[in-house]
Order: sequence, then C-alpha cells, then structure tokens
Amino acid sequence: MTIKQVIVVRTDLEMGKGKIAGQVGHAAHLLTAAAYESAESTPPSNAWIWYDEWMKTLYRKVVLKADSEAELFRIFGDATKAGLPTIVVHDAGLTQLKSNTVTCVGIGPCPGELIDAITGNLKLL
Repeated sequence: MTIKQVIVVRTDLEMGKGKIAGQVGHAAHLLTAAAYESAESTPPSNAWIWYDEWMKTLYRKVVLKADSEAELFRIFGDATKAGLPTIVVHDAGLTQLKSNTVTCVGIGPCPGELIDAITGNLKLL
C-alpha cells in the first residue's frame, strides 16, 4: 500500500510560483499536523495509522491542478465523504490574493488508491 498526500491547487487564480509553493506548503503542514494530532484517539484513528506509515516511507506528495473553486469544493466533499484526512487552504490576503481566497485542497496522508479514486482525473501542476 502506497501512502501519500495530494494537494490540489487552483489554476484560475494565476498565482505566482512562490505563492503556489507557499500555499502547497501550508496544505502539507496542516494535513500533517492534523494527522499527528489524531494520535490522541483511542483506538488510533485511520488518520494516525496512515500518518505513521507515511512517516516510515518517503513522505510522498503529489501536486495537481484544478480549474476553479467549485472543483476544489467537489474534491473536498468527495474526500470528506470517503473519510479521508482533508483540509481547505484559505489565503491570508497579504500579497497577491484577497483575504480568505480558497487556494487549494489537501488530502492525506492516506492510501493512494483512495485518493486516486477522487483525483485520478486531474493533471499534475
């Protein structure tokens, strides 16, 4: 079983490369922190089990692109329904974007086949 994180970034915002890198970093950090915090669950949650396995491997991450905010929320909804660790990243509005702009969605770490069922049709960024 391959455990990975996937971050899906909006391309319609025309963010600069540095902005995209920052937003992807926020998503990866938020997902990792949420999975780690789930360790307090008894018995351990799937999120913790997947996180633990992910930490023992290559910390695999994949960055994909979406065309719109609506597409991001569809992905977020599908991942949430599937019980996968999922977050939405909102920009603080300090540079290129207005405050609270939705920039990306993160999923995982969790089994790749579960994420691929939701994001398998998207292209790499």
